Amino acid sequence: MSYFKTIFSLILVCCIFGCRPVNKKSQYVIGFSQCVGSDQWRRTMLEEMKMELSLHPGADFIYADAGGSSKKQIAQVEKMVDDGIDLLIISPNEARPLTKVVEQAYNKGIPVIVIDRKTSSSLYTAYVGADNYQLGFMAGTYVGNTLKGPVNLLEIMGLPGSSPAIERDRGFEDGIRSYKNIRIKSKIYGDWLKKNAEDQLIKINNQLPGFNTVFAHNDVMASGAREVFNRQHTTHDTKIIGIDALPGPGGGLQMVSDKILDASLLYPTGGKEAITTAFNILNKEPFERERILQSLVIDSSNVQLMKMQWSRISSQQKDIEKQKLLLEEQEAVYNSQQVVLNIIIITLVLAVILGGLAFYFLMENRKINKSLELKNAEILEQRNQLMEMSVKAETATEAKLNFFTNISHEFRTPLTLMLSPIEELFQNEKIISIAGRQLKMVHQNIYRLLRLVNQLIDYRRIEYDKQQLQVSEHNLVKFLQDIIESFTHHAGKMQIDLKFFPAEKEIKLWFDVNMLDKVFFNLISNAIKFSSEKGQISVHVRKNESQVYVDIADSGVGLTPEEELKIFDQFYQVDHHKGQGSGIGLSLSREIVLLHGGTIEVHSQKWKGTTFTVALPLGAHQFNEEQKSDIPLGHDDLGEKSKIYQADLERINPDSPNDALSAPKEYSLLLAEDNAELLCYLKEKLSEQYDIYTASNGNEALNEAFEKVPDLIVADVMMPGLTGKVLVEKLKSDLRTSHIPVILLTAQASVEQQIDGLKSMADMYIIKPFNLAYLAANIQNLLRNRLILKEHFSSDISGLDKLPLSKNLDKKFVNDFSGIVEQNLSNENLSVDDICKIIGISRVQLYRKVKALMGCSITDYILNRRLKKAKYLLINENYTIAEITYMVGFSNPNYFATVFKAKYDCTPSEFKKSKLH
Repeated sequence: MSYFKTIFSLILVCCIFGCRPVNKKSQYVIGFSQCVGSDQWRRTMLEEMKMELSLHPGADFIYADAGGSSKKQIAQVEKMVDDGIDLLIISPNEARPLTKVVEQAYNKGIPVIVIDRKTSSSLYTAYVGADNYQLGFMAGTYVGNTLKGPVNLLEIMGLPGSSPAIERDRGFEDGIRSYKNIRIKSKIYGDWLKKNAEDQLIKINNQLPGFNTVFAHNDVMASGAREVFNRQHTTHDTKIIGIDALPGPGGGLQMVSDKILDASLLYPTGGKEAITTAFNILNKEPFERERILQSLVIDSSNVQLMKMQWSRISSQQKDIEKQKLLLEEQEAVYNSQQVVLNIIIITLVLAVILGGLAFYFLMENRKINKSLELKNAEILEQRNQLMEMSVKAETATEAKLNFFTNISHEFRTPLTLMLSPIEELFQNEKIISIAGRQLKMVHQNIYRLLRLVNQLIDYRRIEYDKQQLQVSEHNLVKFLQDIIESFTHHAGKMQIDLKFFPAEKEIKLWFDVNMLDKVFFNLISNAIKFSSEKGQISVHVRKNESQVYVDIADSGVGLTPEEELKIFDQFYQVDHHKGQGSGIGLSLSREIVLLHGGTIEVHSQKWKGTTFTVALPLGAHQFNEEQKSDIPLGHDDLGEKSKIYQADLERINPDSPNDALSAPKEYSLLLAEDNAELLCYLKEKLSEQYDIYTASNGNEALNEAFEKVPDLIVADVMMPGLTGKVLVEKLKSDLRTSHIPVILLTAQASVEQQIDGLKSMADMYIIKPFNLAYLAANIQNLLRNRLILKEHFSSDISGLDKLPLSKNLDKKFVNDFSGIVEQNLSNENLSVDDICKIIGISRVQLYRKVKALMGCSITDYILNRRLKKAKYLLINENYTIAEITYMVGFSNPNYFATVFKAKYDCTPSEFKKSKLH
């Protein structure tokens, strides 16, 4: 092993020091959306950015030109954000339309640099651009200083409403304001474009001779103006001034140099500054949030110097790009040489490894031979031990199977002794009229218990391979038709459309009648059980050359994908299971189908229905001669067997009294139980003394408790949705229901489980099966204790000691309620709705909460507190009767005196005199 460790270390070293990454991941991704300015101006900005980016290798630059369309620019920015850029640079076409998309990028944590033109919001990281007002002011000052004599000026402005056009115009007017010889005779809009500017000038063609100076908001419109004026052959020399002074062919610098323009104000693009600011932001370095770029006037006096500087910068940029290309070529050569070197090193290492492996395996082979001899001896010994253990396991398995068989007989005997007398009692009409529903419930549950016993025994026999098939050839269509007919009555009662669709009248198949019927009984009963009224169930039989398929489809609640995967697992039950069961039926069905050499599958969609498909092979080749027999197909036997599976389909309707006619009871109970029969039974027995509300799952019980606010809740522990323990925790931690006592019913009988239930703050934990009288007595005791607690609350609010969580909530409620009343005693308009809004619960919940905890109505409590306050003021304060009347919230003294006398048998004046004497 040490040899392999050495070789592995050698390979690791070679990989670390020999390999180099060929491709490098970009450090940053910067997106740039451009839309503003002329083509020349945009090209210059892009070139400046690329110059600066060449100093920052390893950054990706995504460029998009919107071509003057705000809509297109919005789409470009959204795509860049979705692609995951690290920083956004944008030159907005218009301020308002681009504001929203810039804010979205900024709010997602992407730094945003706005160039040249701001948006309508301050939600951006940095702004880079010139001061358009200052540019206009410099242009006005330049005109005033250089032109003497009367100046009749034409101003060609940019896009109407755009902030640069507005600011430049305002700055220009302020710049010429102090020069009395300058007069702006006309203003036109050229929309930043040469063609538009020319069109507007042609429209005022007759006015052009009256202008001796033109100020255009950019060089493009200025050059258009020069061409129009030249075509008109004006008699005097018209001075034309623009803004931008871009370098390169066709730029403002060249126009000034060629005398096309008399002057141009340098409008820096901000490309270089934007990239510098971007890397300051990305590298967490200081940066200026508002970076205003400086400008200067370029005319014949300095144009040649500016051109020379730009030529020098361009030359340097080309040198940098050449050096960058050379470096990339050198890096590619280096990577190629590195790959060749790595291959040579790895080849040498592999040669050493192979040589070492040959020697190593030679030595190991000798050790293995010796070890094999020892292991052969151990294996022989272990085999003998396994054979002994196998014999013991078979004996234990046989004993276990015998045990289950004996237990099944022990169960069946008392079940038979119960079933036979019950069926005899059904023949007595007097008994049926008195206790028919109870007898039917007992009869139904006997069959249910009998089915569970049979399923358990059959499953154990199959599990230990003790269940031998006795197959014979029968007509599968007739077999299925008899089974379906046994369910027709129950399906009709539930208004379920049960239909049978055989592809042929007769399909011969080898199967065990006494085993396969359990599969279809179980599948069809489940289909009916999980279908709602007016549902549909169809059974289709089809075949091909080798197999017969039986499809049982229903329109019931369906299964989730997770439930589909587990539906055939032993003891698994779905959450919405509304009948009783053990979770064995489908698992047993699968085992029986497998014994027949077939398969069973399920396909389902939640709330759309479920289809079970049973596939059975044609012919008898999968059965041996011992399994073949000649068992007849008995119709009577199928009808008798179906009773076991029809037990869960019976609906026992309780003889409930007419709630609309019955008088309301003093107390109300909420019963939460997922077993419909037990729920009906409890409701029937307890409705004589209490108003009953019911719920079949935990979520429904919680909603009912919040809405109805019952006096006591009886809940099962194991329910769909919220379990009983979780339900108790939610009820006890909510101000609206914290006062309600809760009894939990459960089959979890261990001491630990009972303690766990009480820890959830349940008031009582009763184990199933339970005595109804015992349950009724506990209900009465809890209600009696709640009455004592109610008297305690109403008599002494301030003396409450430390209580559990739910009682602390009750104490808080009483304190809050009494505090609100005390603070508003003088308010004669105080209403129940006002108190509900302050506390935050509904009117019904407030009434029931006050009644449950304080034993009186809200109105009575407020009236009593007002009268007690009045007594105190009459005894201890020197107020008049009228003053006290309004201080305790009565509308007039006469009504106050009437209420006071009804309570204390004397008027307020008489009460005050008696206390003074």
